[in-house]
Amino acid sequence: MPLIHLLTSFEGRIGRIAFWGGTALVALALLGVERAAAHLDPDYATQIVTFAGTFALFPWAALAAKRASERGRPPLYGAVLVVAIVLLGLASRFADAGAGRLLDTLSLTLWLTALIDLGLLPAGDARKPVAEAEAGAKPAQ
Repeated sequence: MPLIHLLTSFEGRIGRIAFWGGTALVALALLGVERAAAHLDPDYATQIVTFAGTFALFPWAALAAKRASERGRPPLYGAVLVVAIVLLGLASRFADAGAGRLLDTLSLTLWLTALIDLGLLPAGDARKPVAEAEAGAKPAQ
């Protein structure tokens, strides 16, 4: 699967290796932006890192949607899970201490759910045929 399709399309299915490879690629890009922004004015650095994190929602959601399909779940499940994780994490930066801890806890809980469900568990029964064969019908060759 071409890299651009992997990071931009919400259709199709991907295995764990492609999911982790795409996730690592997006995370490394964000780390690079964060390192580069550290050399700027702190006010601008926060804005740049927040923008980059928000921009990274799209490829991560695309990866999660395809992986959710592979696991037998609706693609929207993976996309919404990733969007909730990232947005809660970003919102915690701008909240007061108590609300920030709550948002971080919610984000961590969803992150662990995504880690286990999308990242570690094998493909579900998504590759089974949609309709079962009628009784007495010849098996497909």
